[in-house]
Amino acid sequence: MSTFKKSLLSLLAVVMFTMFVIQPDAASAATKISSASAIISKGKEYIGIRYVYGGSTPKGFDCSGFTSYTFKQQDIPLPRTAAEQYKKGIAVEKNDLRPGDLVFFKTTNKPISHVGIYIGGNKFIHSAGKGVAITDINDPYYWKSRYVGARRIIQPLSARLLA
Repeated sequence: MSTFKKSLLSLLAVVMFTMFVIQPDAASAATKISSASAIISKGKEYIGIRYVYGGSTPKGFDCSGFTSYTFKQQDIPLPRTAAEQYKKGIAVEKNDLRPGDLVFFKTTNKPISHVGIYIGGNKFIHSAGKGVAITDINDPYYWKSRYVGARRIIQPLSARLLA
């Protein structure tokens, strides 16, 4: 067999591998992208639901109960507490936030005591004193100074391919 034919067969093998191995990831990425918007949409359905300490259902949510419940609706399990959720996913810089990222705050003497879901435009949805609401992450009177960090639970295709 000539060198040209061997090279062509090798190239064909790479193309076939890409079609069968990477292509399902692309479909999965589309699902994950739609999951972020679905999570945000589902979260918005609960605007106005009252805050209940320890609450994790639409009868009443605390912050981490809201995030874990909302992600679970898209078959993405999260631990129950904000501190445990902070250990999941990958760290994200504030200037690189994407809709669906979890954002974390220090509102008590604990290092991580509050969590919400970033929805874009410097806004996040969360459950706090007034119940489920959308708030500006850079609110100078409260949230801006209490911001701790963010975690990406729904990873884009490029991150999964590099892993």
